[in-house]
Amino acid sequence: MAVTLVRIDNRLIHGQIIETWLPYTGAKVVIVANDELAGDTLQQEIMSLAIPQTVSSLFISIEDLAQEIGMLEAGNISSILVLFSNCSDAKRAFDFGFDYTSLNIGNVHYSPGKKQISPSVALSDADESCLKQLSKRGVILDFRCVPNDPVQVRF
Repeated sequence: MAVTLVRIDNRLIHGQIIETWLPYTGAKVVIVANDELAGDTLQQEIMSLAIPQTVSSLFISIEDLAQEIGMLEAGNISSILVLFSNCSDAKRAFDFGFDYTSLNIGNVHYSPGKKQISPSVALSDADESCLKQLSKRGVILDFRCVPNDPVQVRF
């Protein structure tokens, strides 16, 4: 499989992705799977400015992700980084046929009603339930902010 990292990060494309995760994974394509951004060309252009010219970016809907990954793999794209903004989008993609074995939960901002489980991740009851469902389906949950953080697997 050409997907090297599947990550939840509510900031999507930002410095940490560009400076740490892209070099770590060697990804040549960054896919932002987000229904809202899939239809917002201005936001896509703004986010794309941060991505090095040697890396392609795609902004697609959750429903289209599995098909797009299939086409990229058929075209021999060797390394893909997939970003979701939240747990429910990651689960919806899985339900739509995007079959991944590991999910990095890197950044989920705190808000009232959420429980802080690490310095960079705060989960609501719905988030926990969503992640537990993915775990029961065989997805390894990897809670790390950056690649050199110790791997914390939960659920």
